[in-house]
Amino acid sequence: MKLSNYLFSGVMRSWSTSLASFCTLSFGFLFVYLKFTSVKEEAHLHHLPKEIACPGSILNESNNSQTYVTGDGRVGGIFFMETSDKTSPTLQMMCAVESAPRANPHTKITIMMNGLMGSNQSLPQNLGLSLLSCFSNVEFVYLDLKKLFSDTPLGTWYSKVERHWELVDYTTLLDATRLAALWKWGGIYLDTDFIILKNLGNFTNAMGVQSLYIINGAFLTFQPQHKFIELCMNDFVDAYNYWLYGHQGPQLLTRVYKRWCGIHRLRDKKSCRGVNILPKESFYPVDWHDWKKFFELIEPKEIKMSLRNSYGVHLWNKKSQGKHMEPGSLLEHLQLEYCPATNNLRKMYFKMYLNMLMSHIIYARVVCVDT
Repeated sequence: MKLSNYLFSGVMRSWSTSLASFCTLSFGFLFVYLKFTSVKEEAHLHHLPKEIACPGSILNESNNSQTYVTGDGRVGGIFFMETSDKTSPTLQMMCAVESAPRANPHTKITIMMNGLMGSNQSLPQNLGLSLLSCFSNVEFVYLDLKKLFSDTPLGTWYSKVERHWELVDYTTLLDATRLAALWKWGGIYLDTDFIILKNLGNFTNAMGVQSLYIINGAFLTFQPQHKFIELCMNDFVDAYNYWLYGHQGPQLLTRVYKRWCGIHRLRDKKSCRGVNILPKESFYPVDWHDWKKFFELIEPKEIKMSLRNSYGVHLWNKKSQGKHMEPGSLLEHLQLEYCPATNNLRKMYFKMYLNMLMSHIIYARVVCVDT
């Protein structure tokens, strides 16, 4: 009898120890998760409502939107592109698009999305499209890749990769689509990881440098059928190399510009033959290798000083997306001022997810305490 009681008490002690360890690890894991990680928004945005009432801060100026129309009637203006089949914008993309019409209320903003699957179909119902549709100068259109590349130097290239998608990725495809769109319709192209600070109406036939040695294509503005863009498309095809990262993007723009100006170094000419190179602080005030600065605490007056010559801030999506944003950080200050509606949704989303995690914590605590 004593032996059986001893064995039973040993089993219970072992069980209690294991359960205590499990509870401790569970609480520790949830604390670390909340402190140091960010929520994978794409996997959970569907928990939020699919429609939203337009915030009062969004001003509708439907009769005053300025458009740039070429001979075929297509609108240029400012445009963003989504070459994947996604139709639900991430919070980062929502911030980028929201900031553009706020800074450029009289310019047509077009979001071209491959996933819309035809111009005659109604827009999918999701939170991002609902919010961004509140801006009267924002429109969503189907990105018809075959039609876009037709009658351009990229037409033959696209016919090949369309049959062999292993020869291209979304980044390279985007490098091609923005060149074709600029050549056909002109306007201002922006990556979806920008926050726009000021009006962009004074720029034309311009690009920005990200360093002394390289031009970045996250911001491009050109008139329709510009010879420089035509040369970029020709180089895209003639020197195509899918395996070298950036070869069809920043490196292409840099080598074509050097040939365009007959120079060996970017710093030798900041403008030539009608094409302008904007200084780094215009659109890339934070270096890609300093991307962690977006998540560091900073005073508002310091932001105004450091960004006084900037028209936009590129966030280096591949580095920054999905990282935890502390209150008072540079990124939070930018979102509060330039995309406040998206920032409010981000807070609502994080609060919802936090409540869900807390419910798991409470459940785990009840189980541990009761046991």
